[in-house]
Amino acid sequence: MKPFVINRHGRLVFPTNFRYDLDFSLLDTPAELTAVIGRDFDAKAPTSTELLARIGAGAYSRRPELLRDLAQHLFWVDRYDITMYEKRPTRWRDLPKHRDDVFLPLVTPWPERERKIAAVEAAFHRLPRGGDSTTEDEVFALLFDVFRTKRHSGAGLSAIKPTVAEFVKQPDALTLVCPGYDPDYPVFPAEDIVDVHDEVPELEALTRWAMVLHNQYPWNRAGTELRRPDRIGDDDFVIALHPRDRDVLDFVDRARRSGTPRRRTAAPAAEVVAPVAPYEPIRVRETFAVQPVLAALAVVRGEHVCGNADVVRNASPSWSPMSAEQITAKTGIRERRYTSRDPEELALRAARAALAKAGCVPAEIGAVLVCTSSSSRLVPPMACRLSGELGLLQTHASADLIAACAGLPYGLTEAIRQLQEVRRPVLLVCVEKFSDKIGSVRTSRMIFGDAAAALVIRPAAGGDGDIDVVQTYASGPQHEVNSIIGPNPRFDGDLTMYGPDVESLVRRYLIQMLGELRAQADPGDPGRTLLDSVELIVPHQANKTMFDNLATEAGLPVENAYFNIETMGNVSSASIPIAIHDAVRDGVLTRPTRVFTPAFGAGAVGGYAVLRIDPAIVADEVVLDDQF
Repeated sequence: MKPFVINRHGRLVFPTNFRYDLDFSLLDTPAELTAVIGRDFDAKAPTSTELLARIGAGAYSRRPELLRDLAQHLFWVDRYDITMYEKRPTRWRDLPKHRDDVFLPLVTPWPERERKIAAVEAAFHRLPRGGDSTTEDEVFALLFDVFRTKRHSGAGLSAIKPTVAEFVKQPDALTLVCPGYDPDYPVFPAEDIVDVHDEVPELEALTRWAMVLHNQYPWNRAGTELRRPDRIGDDDFVIALHPRDRDVLDFVDRARRSGTPRRRTAAPAAEVVAPVAPYEPIRVRETFAVQPVLAALAVVRGEHVCGNADVVRNASPSWSPMSAEQITAKTGIRERRYTSRDPEELALRAARAALAKAGCVPAEIGAVLVCTSSSSRLVPPMACRLSGELGLLQTHASADLIAACAGLPYGLTEAIRQLQEVRRPVLLVCVEKFSDKIGSVRTSRMIFGDAAAALVIRPAAGGDGDIDVVQTYASGPQHEVNSIIGPNPRFDGDLTMYGPDVESLVRRYLIQMLGELRAQADPGDPGRTLLDSVELIVPHQANKTMFDNLATEAGLPVENAYFNIETMGNVSSASIPIAIHDAVRDGVLTRPTRVFTPAFGAGAVGGYAVLRIDPAIVADEVVLDDQF
């Protein structure tokens, strides 16, 4: 879990985006660490030589652009120390010489140091100011103080440092030496970094970066030198490196031993084969004796609005520059909702509201189903906890379904099956909390949010129900199955998406869904297709730009589609029921309407329902207060 905080200015702050507290228990080999470091530091950061070349080529049009590159360069220089070690200036005479958990940085001189320092300083003062000149000057002062006092090159650094004994045995090795050390050297308290406030989002992020980098060197750096072992005096201070925690030390031990990895590598992917026969959509009226009626729909959104400006002001050094407007253009999302509460609380609030709207008491509920991929714990299942919190002594079934973004069609299908056995109302809750599982992954941060929706599905008293057809899918080529992974060890346990593979599975399922709807007759009017009978499309709210492009390509009329993704983001299993609620709120759905709900997501799951939505089932929204 990597929760956000609310600072004293009332703004959302994501500490994990600038603290770099990697979970080394997830890393098995140096190659895995290299992949993480490559993504978070190497990919975006220029070397000092590249900085010099960009300045010479006139690549910077404003000061903030130079500040960004300078900060990313400094994070790159400190890439292993900031992720693995705590720096402790220690008097040479007091430094343990034979312990295997105390290390020294092995460094090389910085080529063309003076020339590069002068070029950066001159470029900053020459470039036009950006938004807030005072903040730009403050950020530059912090960054440049680190840059100009840097003595070594960032190239060629190794994650695994020599112990003190190993350093002493290398007569030509160089390490950092401080002639003096003040233990009270001023650093920025963590609270001050969180409470940074600037009207320009990009500068707010840069200010935090600069403060973090300053704190990485808590000593007077002006007199720092590079020295060989025989040039270090007893009263000189060296920069000793101590592993940040036990997991880092264990990783260093594994790397130094070059032993067998703890985990087996994944088996090679099998050849992809099609089913022996297609899985036909389930025509509910013809298949089931007990017909389902939608009795209520209630929603609960996260209480904090996270706008695109909040995403930008919390930018991680590993991100490419992107403005709030560019995020909207790329995803169709302007804001998403986050909660400081547990997802179980959102589920309970939505469930109670849905039961009240349906006029049901808990004792009438025969089964409780929860669709979620983000439960705060695995045992007991959220559905069982929810049943207990509602006061149910017993249900026929209380179970979680992990079907990611296809949660609604999976949940509806299972609810219909439960109805056949219990012949009493079934409570279906779709709930997600992703805000604390995203970390510093920009694509996920731009898209995912927190919310819950609950439906009460009861047996029809007679005649037809509200659900005509349900269909579910899963699996596919390995690259599609693994297109969304959470937690992902290669991204420090964060939820990650691989866009091209997501697009691949969405395209495949949309074509299949439309083919099935065109082949199915309308249950109420056999003379027309089921697709022709659809009045409104409410798709899973994944990425509006992507859906519009793929739907148009597949021949789906996107002008009949409703989206609330602009203000909700992607809430996975809860996205479709919340969008249905908002379609009623916005006056798009004003009468009983036949709705098509295509869904697709992690695990290469997919599915849809064609169902009748009566706006009368929608409960008043449960509004949470925003007290943290």
